[in-house]
Amino acid sequence: MTEFDRALPDFRDIEVAARRLDGQAHRTPVLTSSYFNGVTGAELYFKCENFQKVGAFKFRGACNAIGALSAEVARRGIVTHSSGNHGQAVALAAAMNGLKAVVVMPKDSARVKLDAVRGYGGEVVLCEPGTANREATVRELIDRYGYHEIPPYDHPDIIAGQGTAALELLQDVPDLDVIMAPVGGGGLISGTAIAAKHHNPDIRVIAAEPANADDAARSFRSGRIEPAAKTHTIADGLRATLGTLTFAVIQRHVDEIVTVSEQAIIDTTRAVWARMKIIIEPSCAVPLAALIEGRYDARGQKVGIILTGGNVDIDQFVAASR
Repeated sequence: MTEFDRALPDFRDIEVAARRLDGQAHRTPVLTSSYFNGVTGAELYFKCENFQKVGAFKFRGACNAIGALSAEVARRGIVTHSSGNHGQAVALAAAMNGLKAVVVMPKDSARVKLDAVRGYGGEVVLCEPGTANREATVRELIDRYGYHEIPPYDHPDIIAGQGTAALELLQDVPDLDVIMAPVGGGGLISGTAIAAKHHNPDIRVIAAEPANADDAARSFRSGRIEPAAKTHTIADGLRATLGTLTFAVIQRHVDEIVTVSEQAIIDTTRAVWARMKIIIEPSCAVPLAALIEGRYDARGQKVGIILTGGNVDIDQFVAASR
């Protein structure tokens, strides 16, 4: 086993994360929908992380990573970069532990997410859009103030924390044939895949992303990390490029990555609002959109879908979807 292999989290890390999150994170409900069962021909189970603290699964990873820090490291303060949900999660998890959190966010972040990070007690530092600009700003802050970085997805404790959502889903619905989640940077699908394949090696793990931001699908096909193109997608939470750790887990445990159109994402988001009476953000709708658009055929199967978050700027969504 190489040093890199030892850096990859495994199911034991997810179990440790679950114990660490007990009493800190919500155990979110699993909902069903006869309407979407009819549309897809599958039996669907929705793990509702839109009801998680900060309104997104990201709280699981941030809370686990911060909870794993030594007191000496934690006292230095936390820094991260995020377009929104991870930043909110780090801000709240840090506040719950009495720690300072600084969140580097691109200037084009949704107003609702900027306001939320500040509302949870985080200090926002704005930067130009793009992963390279975010990371450069984080490095500057670390050099200047000595903060400890909690990355948004490419970290063993983040991956393990995100995997607890799938762990709970499989405890509630143990006989799933397929489990699906969106993919951006890959933290959620990595943790999901580790939990799912430990539970049942035959379960199909399917990732979904926008066709307009298909770097994960291209990476999956090519066998190397492909850069994210500068393109527009309404699923703003899925614009990140895969990390070294997340890509390694995806290569080992994810069975397929499918892509969906912008119109399918918009239509599915609206349909979930109307039919299930819950608010999800567009990134969250991508796996269900893949089933509805026929990008993955799950007819006759039991499918778990992780609904990742509900932090949507409704006015911005309406304007973008016209």
